This record gives sequence, structure tokens and C-alpha cells, in this order.
Amino acid sequence: MATSPLRVGNASGFYGDRFSAVREMLEGGQLDVLTGDYLAELTMLILGRDRMKDPDLGYAKTFLRQMEQCLALAIEKKVRIVTNAGGLNPVGLATALRQLAERLGVKAQVAHVEGDDLSGNADALGLGSPITANAYLGAWGIAACLRAGADIVVTGRVTDASLVVGPAAAHFGWKTDDWDRIAGAMAAGHVLECGAQATGGNYSFFTELDARRPGFPLAEIHEDGSSVITKHPGTGGAVTVDTVTAQLVYEITGARYAGPDATARFDTVSLSSEGKDRVRITGVRGEPPPPTVKVCLNHLGGYRNEATFVLVGLDIEEKARLTREQLEAALVRKPKEMHWTLVRTDREDSPTEEQAAAFLRVVVKDSDAKVIGRAFSGAAVELALGSYPGFTMTAPPADSAPYGVYTPAYVDAAKVEHVAVLPDGTRSVIPPPGKTLALGPVESPSLPEPLPSGPVRRVPLGRIVAARSGDKGGTANIGVWARTDEAWRWLAHALTPDKLRELLPEAAAFPIERHLFPQLRGLNFVIDGLLGEGVSSSTRFDPQGKALGEWLRSRHVDVPESLLRGQEI
Repeated sequence: MATSPLRVGNASGFYGDRFSAVREMLEGGQLDVLTGDYLAELTMLILGRDRMKDPDLGYAKTFLRQMEQCLALAIEKKVRIVTNAGGLNPVGLATALRQLAERLGVKAQVAHVEGDDLSGNADALGLGSPITANAYLGAWGIAACLRAGADIVVTGRVTDASLVVGPAAAHFGWKTDDWDRIAGAMAAGHVLECGAQATGGNYSFFTELDARRPGFPLAEIHEDGSSVITKHPGTGGAVTVDTVTAQLVYEITGARYAGPDATARFDTVSLSSEGKDRVRITGVRGEPPPPTVKVCLNHLGGYRNEATFVLVGLDIEEKARLTREQLEAALVRKPKEMHWTLVRTDREDSPTEEQAAAFLRVVVKDSDAKVIGRAFSGAAVELALGSYPGFTMTAPPADSAPYGVYTPAYVDAAKVEHVAVLPDGTRSVIPPPGKTLALGPVESPSLPEPLPSGPVRRVPLGRIVAARSGDKGGTANIGVWARTDEAWRWLAHALTPDKLRELLPEAAAFPIERHLFPQLRGLNFVIDGLLGEGVSSSTRFDPQGKALGEWLRSRHVDVPESLLRGQEI
């Protein structure tokens, strides 16, 4: 047990993040723990395909290469590493790390956490026969490994925040019912989990800071669960109340942010600036976790293919109509699904050919790979000399490719075995939570007083608000927040679900929930079904909804003149 703050950094927000970040974080300043988040819903499907080809794989190979370069440095600096790079095969990665350490001549104690993989028991749990089935485990397996002296802890599917909660719980000796402390660390973990998104990456007002190469974030976590979000000195980007808010509202739903160890009340989060690149998180209240744990399921959905035709100049609509009629007539067997989208990027009397171009995109899906493989690709290419004038494509269509369908499920926490495999090989079973609390709605907070009526000006919404959007399977989330109390008074009344439907017509047909976060001056919109069956199967232009927030900010609305004073518009 300790009382000094624990400095926890992050060096990866996804499988494919900046490779050099591990070294940058180890060399850039003081750290006690370095985490790496490599898993997302799509990643689990990718790793599932790897494992089908080779049972010894199924983990993030990038992490192993990073450790080849940096393991000795981490041990020298006494920085412990906690990562979910184990993916579908944490024992495989742990074994590979021990072999690597031996080859490098480095003494490193390696432990891992297992039990999240439910695929062998999926049918008995009522989950069907998925390719992958992984429960989101909590932090106590990680804590047990660290308390046993592990230098590296490898997990499979744990909640992203658990990578931070586990080290904090081990360092401070928290108990399983320290709900407020755990919730505070969950908030810090949620901020860190996506790496540079907390330090100015993907930030609406990026022009206000040096966004060329943002540094990765770290949290100074205190014994009471509060934290300070910061970054190493001299690194790019910035840590401000707004960059932290941007990550807090990312890919959440309502006030209750549920995990397997606690439920954090995000409507109690308070942010304050402590000077340059330092933002304190305080006041986070916690509740017992829900009685069920979330499970990430991936099924094989079928096969897909696509083609994009470039239409230039005059008669764009007629060219698109001809192409569609010709291609559909040429297909001997019609695909089960065929989605056409005409994107009018063309400009009249354009000075460049690209500016005169529109794009006609077709995405096809079927359970039979042959139907949308060479048969589809060949039919598209065969139009080249007998279709619309100026026929060209962005690239020839390829062969069909399999796609997965992500679905969430929930199982009784008591039916999920959570095991910490300690450095000496001892298996320590982590019991399910002793007390749980079913999730339920919270009382909706009161709206602020509206601004007095006055003159307005029609401008892009993004002139006064920021946004960040993302995905959870087929559900899109858009977090929007104001930077002043006056702007919040306007935003809370102006941006309703009906107004969102008006501004984003593509979302109009889907259920939309709005959640208020007054302490963050923020709103969160959850659009159920907009992304179809998830990123791998989505036919949308933006399959993960990452740019929805920026589209929303670009839409024009009537904004009070009082909020625009001092702006050049």
C-alpha cells in the first residue's frame, strides 16, 4: 500500500497506433506504470481471423516488436507495463514475452489474466456459435498480478479503464467496495485509453494548439481516486479542460458508465485547470457494478465487395442512372444486398477535373463469396467501353472479402471465470463482485436558464461548440460541449434530438437519446442503428461514425450574436 501519487501513462490507443510511443513515454519523463490499449470491437475480429490461421497467434504482434526494442529500458527504469495486447491469446503473448526476455538477457516477471474467452462455452451461455466471444473483465486480476511482483501484465479483453484501475488498486490497496475511488480511476482510465485523443488529437479546435505530433497522456492518480491528466514536458499537443472533455464524452451513453468493478457517475465528474498541460479530475462518485458483464460477440456475416465509379462533368444523375441499370442487368445472380450511393462533390464550371467529379459507390453483400467475387468485379470492369462518357473508376474492384457482425451480449458475472496467472504460475481466481446494482435511469438534470432573446446570426454550429463522435457496434455517439456558461445555456435548449435529426438527415430515421452533462457543459447523443451491424459490415461512408461530430459542427444554425462577439466570421 502507498499514498504517493501513481503516474500511469498510455502508449497505445488502438492496434496500429504510433509504434514509437512506447519508447517516447519511457524516455520522456517519470512513470510508474505504462499501459497500452490495443483492442477494439473490430480488432477482436481481426485477431480471430489470425487465430483461425494459426492457433498460436491471436495477440497484437506489434506489442511484441515494441517490447523487443524497449523491454530492457522499461525494466531499467522500473516502469511496470500493463496491456490488453494479449487479445484472444494472452497466454500465448505471455509465453512469447518470456522467450523474448530470455533472448535479450533481461530479467522480467511476466503474468497474465485469462477467463474472458467464452467461445468454448458460448452455446451453454446462450450466446450461439460466434467466431469470438469475450467478456469484459475488470481490474482485480491485473491488481493481483502486480501485487505478486509482475513487471509485465498481459490481459485479453478487459475494459479499457481496467488497465488504469488495476495498477491504482494495487498501489493504494483499495478494496473491492471502494466505489468512489474505483470510479475516479475509471474516469482517468477512460481519458487515457485512446492515447493522443486526450492531448489534442482529433480535437475540434485543433488550430488553437500544436497538433502536428501530440504527445501521449499520463495520469497522476491519488489515493482518493482523483487524478491529474498531463503529459511529458516538451511533447506536442496540449492538455486542457477541453481536450479532456473531448475524451470524456467519447463513446459513452448516459450518466452511468458501467464497468465490472464499479459504475462511475460521469454526471459527477468535475474538471479544473491546474496550469499548463494539467487538468484535475475530482468528485467522481461510484456505485456497485451491475450484476452482468458485457460480452463482445463476433459472427461471420457473409462476404462483401464494392466499386466506385468516377463521374465527371455534365449529366451526373443520368450517368449514375445508366451505370446502375447496366451493372444490375449484367449480374446473373443478384447479391442479397446492393447499396448505391451518389456523392455529388462536383462543381459547375470547375477549373480542375477533380472538382468536376462525382462518385458513384456500390457495396454488395452476400452469403456466397462467388456471387460478389469475380462475377461482380468482372461485370463492373466490362462496362468500361460501353457505358457513360468518361468512364473511370477509383480502382478496379477486388475479390470478395468476409465481414463480421459485432453484437453485444450480457451474462451473469458469476458465470465468468476471472483468473490471474501470477509470475510463478500460480492461478488466482478473482471472485465476482460481492455487491451489485442493476443499471437504471438517473433523474434528468435541470436545464440551465435560456439566454434572453436577441439578434442571431446564421453560422456553422462549430463556431461555438466542439464535438467528438464514435461507435459502439451499430450505435453512433456524438458528444457535444460548449466552452462557456453562456454558450451552454444556449446549447442545452437549442440542440434537441429533433434539431439533430434536422441537421443530420441521415440520422432522422433512427432512435436518438440525449443525455445532459451540465458539469461538462455537454450533451451526448446516442443514435441507435445508424452504423448498421458495426464497422466491419457497415456500408456507410464513415463506418465508425468518427466524423459525425465534425459534420454536425459544419451545419449552419441561428446563433445568438452575443455568443459570437469577437469572432471573425
